[in-house]
Parts: sequence; structure tokens; C-alpha cells
Amino acid sequence: MKIESELAQIGSLKEPVTGAVSFPVYQATAFRHPKLGESTGFDYARTKSPTRAVLEEAAAKLESGDAGFACSSGMAALQTIFAYFSQGDHLIVSLDLYGGTYRLLERIMSRFGVTASYVDTNDIDAMTSLLTPNTRAILIETPTNPLMMITDLERVCSWAKSKGLLTIVDNTLLTPYLQRPLELGADIVIHSATKYLGGHNDVLAGLIVTKGEALSQEMAILHNSIGAVLGPQDCWLLMRGMKTLALRMERHQFNATKLAEFLMEHEAIEDVYYPALPHHPGHDTQNRQSSGNTGIFSFRLKDARYVEPILRHIKLIAFAESLGGVESLMTYPAVQTHADIPEDIRQAIGVDDRLLRFSVGIEHIDDLIEDLDQAIAAAKRELEG
Repeated sequence: MKIESELAQIGSLKEPVTGAVSFPVYQATAFRHPKLGESTGFDYARTKSPTRAVLEEAAAKLESGDAGFACSSGMAALQTIFAYFSQGDHLIVSLDLYGGTYRLLERIMSRFGVTASYVDTNDIDAMTSLLTPNTRAILIETPTNPLMMITDLERVCSWAKSKGLLTIVDNTLLTPYLQRPLELGADIVIHSATKYLGGHNDVLAGLIVTKGEALSQEMAILHNSIGAVLGPQDCWLLMRGMKTLALRMERHQFNATKLAEFLMEHEAIEDVYYPALPHHPGHDTQNRQSSGNTGIFSFRLKDARYVEPILRHIKLIAFAESLGGVESLMTYPAVQTHADIPEDIRQAIGVDDRLLRFSVGIEHIDDLIEDLDQAIAAAKRELEG
């Protein structure tokens, strides 16, 4: 089946007793054994639960992986993956990185002797220069958050394999509907499923998908041992959200493209960072390795003084920290999502005090353009009199 059908049918054929089209929420932590030495396949909910099993199977299939693991948040999924590594191990990581990932690496994993070097993951020479005998993996965001930097996945995955490294790809912004990194050579895919997969700003979740039997078995041990698993009600909410992923992503990218084009022509805007724009670095790579674009982009104002009044005057668009939901949200990365990244690093990569990030929802495009236009105009009136 095409991916649209796979998404719409998640769980619909998995309940044989009643034939329920919406797979039930099994709100149980313990399961009876038929007799000594026998199991129904479910013993204790941290290890495996019926509702979570359906979600995990669907996630693995959508990403062309061998096993899926549903976690209590995107950060819990990252922590589960990082637990695969040992004291002294070294990781190569995307330079333009979500602040929470940076915080986990630098404040938590560093205590256990896991180190990271940050680099433009398209620069093979730079990555090669960072290799040490203890380098174990490369962690890639593509597109990155918030500057939408694109990594050539097939090229970098091939390089990583030649060096004996695992490749971990954060696919949150594109989802398996638009990009499948495992098909391009990656070993692990991670999602903050809170975002586009859930899609409604109402469920906190993370997903891991692995390729290969040995890696999948090891991740299962980590998932069970750490125990940051997703509860059954949240699994059901996530599956419900994923059923409409194809429809939502089409509207997200349509709206985002129109808004990015609108801002490109606005006198108050200096730069727009969105892979669908022909001038965007990596535009051709993005078109080659994915079937579309995300619904998030960033833009840089000419004057930092515009930031506060714009965020105060938007009405339909909410000033809030997150992305990927049906409602449009605007965020100020320098003081919100990327506040944990040192200022000198933020400034060097371009996450400065003039940058705003826009998670475009599925509202009518005319209403979104009107709201953004009036907010910028109101800011101009306040500042220029």
C-alpha cells in the first residue's frame, strides 16, 4: 500500500475479537499467564503492552525499519539512544541543533564520559578531522532546527559506514511521509512524536526506529531497562494523530511555502530559511532525498526591535514553544528553544536576537498572511511613529 493508506489504517486490523477499527486502549500493567512457563506475549506493560505494540509496529513499517520503540517524550527517546554508548565514547553531531539535545549531551551525558563535537554534517573533511579512536556515531538533524540546514543523507551515511560509525537521524521535521532516512543508509531514526506525528499539541511522545537485528535487540533491552515508555492512552492519541499525517503535512507545507514567499518580499525581513525556496542552501539535496517540505521555517528581521511587538500583536498565530501541530505557533529561539546553547555558538550559526521560528499550522493561508502582515505593520507603527 501507499503510505497514505498505511497511515489511515494504523491499528484498524489488529483487534480480531471485536473487529474494532480503532484499536483499544489496554489500560493494564499486568497480564495473566495461561500456565507456568507460558505467556500471551504480554507480561508487564513496561516491557510490552498491546496498544504500544501496535504503535511501534506501525512506526517501524512507516520508516522501513526492523523495530520501533515508543517513549514518553522525544528527549526520553534521545536518552534511550544515548544509553547505547559507553564512557569515553565520542559523537559527531549537527552544528545547528535543537537546544534540548545540546543540553542533554553537554549537561547530562558529559557526566558519564560521553563527548560530542558539533559540525556542519555536509562537510566530510571537517567530520573526518574530528574522528578519534573513540568516535562511535554521527547524529544528524535534517532539516535542522531552526535554520533548516540540509544534510545529504546518502552521502554522509555512506561515509559513516566506511568509518564504522552508526548514523542516527532526527526525522521529526519531515516525518516518514516525506523522508525515510533508513532507506538512505541510516541505522537509527528518532522522532519527537509530540510534533508532526501527533500533530495536535495534545500528546507528549518520542519514537525510535532501528535497522538491523542486533541493534534492534540492544535497543529493546535499553528501552525496557530505562523504562521511559509511552503509556497506552498516549499511544492511542499518537496513532489517532498519525492517521491524518499525510493530509496535514500537505497543508503544512503548502501554507509554509506561501508564507515564506510572502516574507521574502517584505521590507522588514532580511532572510527566510526554508528548503522549498530555490535559493535555500541544500534545496536540490532536499528535493532529491525527500518528497516534500516541512511546515516550519525561520526568518530574520532587519531590526531586532521588531521582535517583541510582533509577538505581542499576532492574534491567530500563537506565541508558544513547540511545532508541528495544527495550530500555528511562533517562537523566539534565542531565549526559548535554544537558550541552553552558549551565545557565542548561537551567534556563530545565526540563531541571533533577530530570528523568529514559525511553525505553520493548517489554518487558511489568507488568514495567516493577514495576521502576520498586521503584526509586522503594528510593530512598525510603534517603532517609527
